[in-house]
Amino acid sequence: MMGPHDLLLVVDVQNDFCPGGNLPVADGDQVVPVINRLLPQFRNVVLTQDWHPLDHASFASMHPGKSPYDTIGMPYGEQTLWPDHCIQGSDGAAFHPDLETDGALAVIRKGMNASVDSYSAFTENDRSTPTGLGGLLGALHIQRVFLVGLAFDFCVGWSATDARAHGYEAIVIEDATRPVDLPGTVDAAREAFRDAGVAVTVSREVRGGGAVGKGRPSG
Repeated sequence: MMGPHDLLLVVDVQNDFCPGGNLPVADGDQVVPVINRLLPQFRNVVLTQDWHPLDHASFASMHPGKSPYDTIGMPYGEQTLWPDHCIQGSDGAAFHPDLETDGALAVIRKGMNASVDSYSAFTENDRSTPTGLGGLLGALHIQRVFLVGLAFDFCVGWSATDARAHGYEAIVIEDATRPVDLPGTVDAAREAFRDAGVAVTVSREVRGGGAVGKGRPSG
């Protein structure tokens, strides 16, 4: 069992991000058994859930003449456009059916504001609107955040660097995540990890009593 100040953050393991979904990550479903093996080692587990309204501004369908994976300018910066996904209450927004969720302390829903996307579990993409996760982790006296889920180069990556910005150690468990892998996005995530001091490890190195330390540097 990991310590009382450790938390496993399970990011967006939802049907739409798995094979057969509207925005599938290659082999996204393969993270599920790895995460399920990790869960019993953590007394503190939080899940995140992408939870978009039908008219979310990140959907390419909302921008005539645009296609998925095009980019546009938004008031908060550049925005990748996505296929419609994780619509509130839809089967695509549900957690993967094999993911064990009963032991989670909380579910943090993000992306509910129709005009702002939300990759990070801590802060929406406007970089000013909190999701509430930071307050929860503060109340739990968390010091280290281990991150798993989907996807390595977007929501997991942004959550990891934001965890560092909030003062936590951040450790990405790489075999428990998969990337979207648009041109340059994986390299950009690894560079952001190096700059922020995010560590990367693998699930076999995560052991009770804090033996994992800070993992290995990203790169």
